Amino acid sequence: MSGVFVDSSGFYAILDGTDPYHAAALAAFRRAAAEGRPLHTTSYVVHEAWALIQHRLGWQAVDAFVDRILSQCKMEHVDQPLYASGAARCRQARQRHLSLTDCVSFEYMKRAGLRDVIASDPHFVREGFAQL
Repeated sequence: MSGVFVDSSGFYAILDGTDPYHAAALAAFRRAAAEGRPLHTTSYVVHEAWALIQHRLGWQAVDAFVDRILSQCKMEHVDQPLYASGAARCRQARQRHLSLTDCVSFEYMKRAGLRDVIASDPHFVREGFAQL
């Protein structure tokens, strides 16, 4: 069984019990673990999630993110070719609310053969990926 990609919205939701996606994110993380599916993310997602978590939830939540959640993920460092393909995709789409991080994520998922994502961001579903 293939792995599961985790977006910053998934990381954030699991840490914020008041987030509308919290219960679904928690269930998705548990399902991935129960099925033995490895978690994947990128360094861009980590950067984005860290900033969001630190700003909204504080340093204790950042520590939980890094020590308990991120430590379970394979993190792909975004290199020049992955950045270039994500940037090209983003510029081609020309959507105001579609981020470079999302486009790099889509390119990584495509290259890694990942179809499932833990995310509340609707862009993933629009791109043909399935929420776990």
